[in-house]
Amino acid sequence: MSAEKAGRSRIPELSNIPWGGPTAITEYAKAGRALCRDLGEEFVLGSDELYAVLIRSFKGHPILAVFGAPDVRLRARRVVRRLKRAADLQRGAGVELVKFHAQFRKEFIDILPQAKPAARKPEFNWNG
Repeated sequence: MSAEKAGRSRIPELSNIPWGGPTAITEYAKAGRALCRDLGEEFVLGSDELYAVLIRSFKGHPILAVFGAPDVRLRARRVVRRLKRAADLQRGAGVELVKFHAQFRKEFIDILPQAKPAARKPEFNWNG
């Protein structure tokens, strides 16, 4: 599969949830939130690793020294800042998915079918 085609494919954790009712919306919101949380954490970890790699790889680079360019650390911080911002935005997307679920419940709670009460577990039989 080409890189362009892979980037346009849907996320199976979300696309495999059929829109069949309130439980599907709950599952969708939970799965989306988990994906956002995981992606955000990956971006944070990746930014820390990338910063170390950039510092190690370009410290004392002759081309950077010739042009009197800013310190490598400053350049690396600028690059990594974007990745950290992406992590923050993923956290925000997770929060919005929680709000999405809450808004659904608020708007449609009156017409949702009532949940059946959970069956009570039998008490422990001391004689048996």
